[in-house]
Amino acid sequence: MRKTISIFLLLGCSLLCAGQEINCRVTVNSDQIEGSNKQVFETLQKSIEDYINTSKWTNMVFADAERIESSMMIVVGKVNDNEYTCEMTLQSRRPVYGTSYTTPVLNIRDRYFNFTYQEFDRLEYQQNTFTTNLTAMLAYYCYLIIGFDLATYSRLGGQGCFDACEQIVQTCQGASMSEQEQQAWLAYDRSSGNKNRYAIISNLQDAAFKPFREYIYEYHRLGLDQMAANVANGRARIAEGIEILQKANAARPATYIVTVFLDAKADELADIFHGGTDKEKKLVYETLMRIDPTRQNTYDRINK
Repeated sequence: MRKTISIFLLLGCSLLCAGQEINCRVTVNSDQIEGSNKQVFETLQKSIEDYINTSKWTNMVFADAERIESSMMIVVGKVNDNEYTCEMTLQSRRPVYGTSYTTPVLNIRDRYFNFTYQEFDRLEYQQNTFTTNLTAMLAYYCYLIIGFDLATYSRLGGQGCFDACEQIVQTCQGASMSEQEQQAWLAYDRSSGNKNRYAIISNLQDAAFKPFREYIYEYHRLGLDQMAANVANGRARIAEGIEILQKANAARPATYIVTVFLDAKADELADIFHGGTDKEKKLVYETLMRIDPTRQNTYDRINK
């Protein structure tokens, strides 16, 4: 698959950077904001896109064709002076070996993407140092994108990037920022509850979720990537490990990381197992309905 993965495994996810890993399309939607002058939002959009795509997040060198495809939609709900109240949706994907299909890896909605910004502010991330909440959030999500991508190619991959996410969370928890900006960094807050940035990385770093992280690899590398050669074998491997999601959920009830996984994979799982054996359909459907009943309409497609 990727030549760079072996290099990463040897050197780790160093924060001394030497390669550009992400290709992200950023959209800033300001439709909710009155006024005809939208220049500041256009400047913000370009600044964020440049920050993500031109920064070197790890020591890995990616060819242009190998960069991780992603998209970020920021919906601006309110602007008060220079304080922005926003929601952000982040999606990333990676190619499936031997096919033209790209599989979703992340699909995250951050309802508390709040920050302070003045037009033409320079966006610059400094390791272990809080500069602005915007740069911290963007850096966190960049490392999350890379970490999850690496986890799909190697067992327990991406650890260095997840460590970087954890360090950003810890730095932000101790930083001086507004209450609005601090939402989603804390272990628990009234607004986001246990579904926030802290929760994602806390789950990933929890030893109880090691089998879940291994399943990310098995799902992609041993399941999807094998389906071009043998659909039945690849599908069987995904079904074989599906109960790990239920065990992870039981280990930490209402765990957010399982929700994050299914936000990306629910439709794909329904499509994969619609053509499965009766035994696979029963196992997968019952497992998914136990841990994610709100998506019953999606999972019902498995049995149609």
